[in-house]
Amino acid sequence: MQTVVETSCGLLEGTDQDTHLTFRGIPYAQPPIEEFRFLPPQPAMPWTGTRSAATFGPASPQSKDALKIRGLGRCDEDCLYLNVTTPALDEQKRPVLFWIHGGGFTAGAGSAPSLSGAPLSTRGNVVVVTINYRLGALGYLHLGGHAGSTWGAAANVGQLDQIAALQWVNDNIGYFGGDPSNVTIFGESAGAAAVATLLAMPKAKGLYQRAIMQSGTANYLQSPETASRIVDVLLKKLAINPAEAKKLQAVPFEKLIQLQESVAREAADPRQKLSPSYFPVIEGNTVPTNPLQAIKQGVAEEIPIIVGSNRDEQKLFRRLGEIDDDKLLSIVAKTLPPRARADAGAMIETYRVQRAERSEPNDNAEIASAIQTDARFRMPAIRLLEAQREHNRQSYGYLFCFQSTTKPAMGACHALEIPFVFGNLDAAGLVRELIEDSTNEKTLSAHMMDAWIAFAHTGNPGHAGIGEWLPYDGSDRATMLFDTSSGMVHSPFDRERLAWPGD
Repeated sequence: MQTVVETSCGLLEGTDQDTHLTFRGIPYAQPPIEEFRFLPPQPAMPWTGTRSAATFGPASPQSKDALKIRGLGRCDEDCLYLNVTTPALDEQKRPVLFWIHGGGFTAGAGSAPSLSGAPLSTRGNVVVVTINYRLGALGYLHLGGHAGSTWGAAANVGQLDQIAALQWVNDNIGYFGGDPSNVTIFGESAGAAAVATLLAMPKAKGLYQRAIMQSGTANYLQSPETASRIVDVLLKKLAINPAEAKKLQAVPFEKLIQLQESVAREAADPRQKLSPSYFPVIEGNTVPTNPLQAIKQGVAEEIPIIVGSNRDEQKLFRRLGEIDDDKLLSIVAKTLPPRARADAGAMIETYRVQRAERSEPNDNAEIASAIQTDARFRMPAIRLLEAQREHNRQSYGYLFCFQSTTKPAMGACHALEIPFVFGNLDAAGLVRELIEDSTNEKTLSAHMMDAWIAFAHTGNPGHAGIGEWLPYDGSDRATMLFDTSSGMVHSPFDRERLAWPGD
């Protein structure tokens, strides 16, 4: 097959993989280094001759542990690259699936082995795009309260990177056999939170037509005041005068990465439930208002969505072991909003009774994990579905319940669905040891892939393998349950849902 394509910046030579073509390490913006650090992404510069697109670009700077866990190569501040997988270079207008990776806004890359777009692209006749974007302090440091605007610093440059990559897709994906007017943005965890944030960002409007959020919504955004505390601590550690915050542009990026975790811990406000980190900031400009509130007001009314979570998300992060009743009560009280903490005991009892009725483990550690999972993932997903459903009937919910067979104690933990969605069950990465690549797992992967593919093609994720996928609504709460046997259920785990306080 032809492997050379002409883009807006010059010729690219990809790799022929027999059933598809891959183009890796495509620059979609200039390197965000030196005087461009903390600034919005600048347009990529044209090149002469034919540029090789055989290898991935560097990941955004992150800890060595994060690189190893996710199976990534090197990292560098020069990281604004994307990757394209396409069935062919022709004039077909294929749907585009645009992936935003997770990793807590401090880790990950579009080059992770589990994110290979080949299975999705060839199975569904779609073009798959994965991207890198600035992470941690380099992508989400908020300098608005430290005169950053006087020298061009912007808030949420990691989010602006994503928009620049979407703009590149809008301008170039037609050369790769893709349709720039049919783009589905999708992501997991922080990537899903980024997707939800893009729904409320004016600069992203019109660059995508559908959205999928896996195990994440925009419930971890920060205020400028909270984000500014991180800058205060960072400047103090680096002995930089707050009036001279521009000097941060000259600090080696390795030093910023070394400090960012301890800086966030020291910036924590003990009065707040959530410690600050490098999350998107609601600062009135790039992100004008809380995305959930904006969605309630109809800001994304034209966008069909899929939103879902995994049954046992929390089990990836923390196994509590044996805990006594007092510790359980404390954990649950801290998980709830302040106005509802007095109801912690009643919530525990609800979860215990419901789990016992379903013959599920209901010891204290399991109860704590279930409540924390619902607080961080399931309930925010439901709230977003409820908000969007008022404006667009094509709003679909799912619950991923497949339990790891190799390590049953991990259950349907956070990130376990990613290899199923991408069809990469044998790929190295964060949850590789939890998957066997059995017949049941291959069938589940096919069901999820075909649902995402159908949604990208038509806006309706139903298909022959799972049957009709009904839209979510406020009465029967139709939900697609993905497991060894997948299909529609109505109001799953509803007693637990009702135990949660409203807005």
